[in-house]
This record gives sequence, C-alpha cells and structure tokens, in this order.
Amino acid sequence: MSWRYEARLSGSGGQGLILAGKILAEAAAIYEDKNATQSQSYGPEARGGASRSEVILSDGDIDFPKATRLDLLLCLTQEACDKYLADLKPTGLLIADNRYVRNIPTGEFKIVPVGISDIAENDVGRAVTANMVALGVIIGATGVLKPESVEKAITARVPRGSEELNLKAFRLGMAAAHA
Repeated sequence: MSWRYEARLSGSGGQGLILAGKILAEAAAIYEDKNATQSQSYGPEARGGASRSEVILSDGDIDFPKATRLDLLLCLTQEACDKYLADLKPTGLLIADNRYVRNIPTGEFKIVPVGISDIAENDVGRAVTANMVALGVIIGATGVLKPESVEKAITARVPRGSEELNLKAFRLGMAAAHA
C-alpha cells in the first residue's frame, strides 16, 4: 500500500490559501518526485467568503483527488475550523491561527495553535504573507516535505520581487512550529 497524505488549508478568500496549496503540491511533484493533486473551493465572494485548498501527496497513484480523511487541517478562521474539523483523522494534525480561531477544539488529534496572522503582520511586516507563514508552520510541524523543496516552489511561484519577503515568512513559520 502506498503512502498518501491529505491536507486541507482553509480560511476565507483573500488569505492566499489557493496559492499556498499550489506551492505545496508543486514542491512535492517537481522537487521531491511525489505525485500530487491540488483542488480548490471558494465562496462567491472573491475576498472574504469561505475558501479552501486541498492537497493530496502520494508516492503511488492518486485515483481519487478529493481529500476525505485529513492528515492535516489548517484553519485561519473559526468558521473554517467549525466546518471542516469533522474530516480530520483522529491521528491528524490541526494547525489553527490562534488570533482568529478562538474556540480551538480538543480531540485525539494533535493541535498546533500558532499566531500565523500576528507573525505575518508583526515579524514579516505584511499581513498578506500569512499564507507563507502557514506553509512554514505546516512543514515545520509535519516534515512532510523538505524545506528546500518548498522554498524552491515559493521562489518559482510568488510574484517577482517578493521572493525574499515570502521566504522570510515561510522560515518564520517553520521556526514558530518548533517553538
């Protein structure tokens, strides 16, 4: 049986979760020779509505590209946490932005509460980098991919001229996962 890892990055539109999911999938597929799929869903509002990005990583074929039993759930809003928590495996990992997810649930799953938005605003200096901070927390907390692979994917995917800022956000997120 092949290894399969299901992740859902959830929050609201405008938080950059679609881009973060694409970077995660590209890091796996391009730089680590894994199979990966990325799908997305967001509300009718371009910004502010519910948003999610699902990434499936595998060393075998991915016959069903939908995440159903999550190994990882990232929540940047309380609404996302409330809506998607039931899909998290009992052995899974919940990463919650503790600024916006105030009612962090308990369960058998592991919980990593991190001030993702606070790090983006206060340490990076740009709120829009919360998605890269979140990616750093994911990699730091799970080790599911090599940090170098994700850094290469970030550099290739983010707007030109913003590479260093996004890499800084990613690295601060990794550090926060280990704190």
